[in-house]
Amino acid sequence: MTDKISERIPSAERREQILEAASRVFGERGYFGATTDQIAKAAGISQPYVVRMFGGKENLFVGVLSRSLDRLLVAFTRTLEEWKAEGSPAAPTGAVVADGTPVAGGHGEIGRRLGLAYVNLIEDRGLLLSLMQAFSMGQDPTIGAKARDGFLAIYRLLRDEAGFTPEQVRSFLAEGMLLNTLLGLRLPDEYGRDEAATELLECTFRTKLALVLDVAAESGGGVAVSSAASVPVATAKAQGA
Repeated sequence: MTDKISERIPSAERREQILEAASRVFGERGYFGATTDQIAKAAGISQPYVVRMFGGKENLFVGVLSRSLDRLLVAFTRTLEEWKAEGSPAAPTGAVVADGTPVAGGHGEIGRRLGLAYVNLIEDRGLLLSLMQAFSMGQDPTIGAKARDGFLAIYRLLRDEAGFTPEQVRSFLAEGMLLNTLLGLRLPDEYGRDEAATELLECTFRTKLALVLDVAAESGGGVAVSSAASVPVATAKAQGA
């Protein structure tokens, strides 16, 4: 029945349906814990159909990774285009955003906007967790190569389009690793229970903390990867989000 139903759905829509389900399953169970059967059930499509379309779990994960990277780069590119259309406004020294957070001098207004764009993306927990897993699998010849390409694409975008110096990009990416490490450690679980965890989370996420806590609560069983292996993108702290 599922095959007959899926045959009536356009191919691109079927592919997106499967990738969306795969993103959730990989995020919840990790690459090694997930199976194509679990992904098929989550997508409402038969397992043979999923395998016929993607060929196996590795290709599925690469598809999820490509989708996540594309969404991230598109969000960053749109943010940059909007900023440039406004005349590339800079944040003056001592400027603050609406909640009173100082704008980070090293990244300025565009850094704040890029960080906000990223934090808004993590409402899709599968996107964040799939990126984190991919960046912990550099030894895999297929997944590692795709992850490296994505990492360098982020670097080039920040350098060439945002106009960051290499040192600014380094700082921007390092701050992103902090954000993802906190999520990978499931530190939001300790919010309100541990004084140090609460302080660090509030300092890092600021006005987006409620969203982060909701995302962490929905992710259930945690992240099945090393928290130190994180996709390095901009944090809310640097951008005052």
